[in-house]
Amino acid sequence: MPIIYLSPSTQESNMYVTGGSEEEWMNRLADAMVPYLNASGIRYTRNTPDMTAVSSIRASNAGNYDLHLALHSNASAPSNYGGTRGIIVFYYPGSSRGKRAAEIMTANLKAIYPLPDRVRSEATTSIGEVRQPRAPSVFIELGYHDNEDDAAWIKSHLDEIARTIVLALTEYFGIPFLEPGSPRRQGVVDVDWGYLNIRSRPSTSAPVIAKAYDGARLTILNQWQDWYLVSFDGTEGYANRDFITLI
Repeated sequence: MPIIYLSPSTQESNMYVTGGSEEEWMNRLADAMVPYLNASGIRYTRNTPDMTAVSSIRASNAGNYDLHLALHSNASAPSNYGGTRGIIVFYYPGSSRGKRAAEIMTANLKAIYPLPDRVRSEATTSIGEVRQPRAPSVFIELGYHDNEDDAAWIKSHLDEIARTIVLALTEYFGIPFLEPGSPRRQGVVDVDWGYLNIRSRPSTSAPVIAKAYDGARLTILNQWQDWYLVSFDGTEGYANRDFITLI
């Protein structure tokens, strides 16, 4: 299953015109994403507010991540304070995977932002969290926090934004988007031939990432059609429900 480095802003001095800081509201957004990430089986490592962009990049590069996702909000130049709206999704120009992730994210955010024609993806080499991570990187400037309408939209739509971002991630990774709230259940593998394949996606053509032998216990996290999203021996993946007995 995919794993991302989740990097909400650590810029506590960037203040929202309606109160609070960029650090506070981007961390609230990350908090709102967590149930959707967990429900869809996207693992994550997250920075902390006491970190910086530099230490976040260092931590990201110390791991093996499928995507580096930075959450920020924007600000206009002082001469145009409060006069700009819109969302920009940045990616590194030399990264085809980063560009694809940014374009998917842009298309999904257009569906919920009140001014969809002002949502765009853009290549850049000037942002450290775009240029320096080893993993493909997407850096979202989610509206302008010096604009009252954008600031209010972010604050009042945190859950919708979080859901949309995770929906875009599932599209990028090619896995189902699953809603949170499914109760965890216990199951046991019930096969005749020795073991059950646990796969990276709900498809018999997807790579096998673990093997659970007959009688092995596992935790069922969620369900998509005839597949269970399971946790087995520290691995999360998909297994055919026909070969799992609930206990």
